Amino acid sequence: MTIQHYPDLKALVFDVQGTATDFRSTLVEEAVRLSRSRALEIDWGTFVDEWRGLYRPALDAVLSGARPWTSVDLIYREALDQLLEKLGLTFFSEEERRELNFGWQKIRPWPDVVDGLVRLKKNYKIATLSNADVSAVVNIAKHGNLPWDAIFAAEMAGTFKPDPRTYNMAMKYLGLRPHEVMMVACHKYDLHAAKQLGMRTAFVARPLEFGPAGKVDTTFEAAFDVNASDFLHLAQQLGC
Repeated sequence: MTIQHYPDLKALVFDVQGTATDFRSTLVEEAVRLSRSRALEIDWGTFVDEWRGLYRPALDAVLSGARPWTSVDLIYREALDQLLEKLGLTFFSEEERRELNFGWQKIRPWPDVVDGLVRLKKNYKIATLSNADVSAVVNIAKHGNLPWDAIFAAEMAGTFKPDPRTYNMAMKYLGLRPHEVMMVACHKYDLHAAKQLGMRTAFVARPLEFGPAGKVDTTFEAAFDVNASDFLHLAQQLGC
């Protein structure tokens, strides 16, 4: 394994949903628990996939100007209500819907994440750069014992990734220049957007982001400064 040397690198900023956390397994467990055996015919993995599938188009509507900025919590809740109505799962009470939607703020880190972040933190500042709301990222960090030095979210820029304002906002608050910051994500659009601004990039493959049968692009690419199988692999390559 080759250690990558970036003498000017001072901070890493991380995508959260998918890259640092396993949202699918967490939400499936929440859905099973809250359904209380009232819909045994439902494949809750497919349910979560459909729910998540309604998320990106809503963000894109904001980015295109077709919709004013909206909190991700509200976007997920609107999508949940829409999906429950579509599937005829009207037995969920308002309290249960709120609790299920809050599941996005309790999503668990992947097994490698905490140890990997602890190692990376020894040499670099580590922070989030998520499309999720600030309050949600704080709750995710508390639930998962994630040792971030700082929490940044697109909400702070009033937009969503890959809008350049999100990355520029994080760099501004860190007080660093683009080549001093590395964007870490399992979503390549995120990395391409960061690279266009002059940031370093690290791709972390998450083959199980959408479950065992999910279609995920895990191909390493020379376009990224670092390609890693998980956060521990990333730490190794950065000499941590």
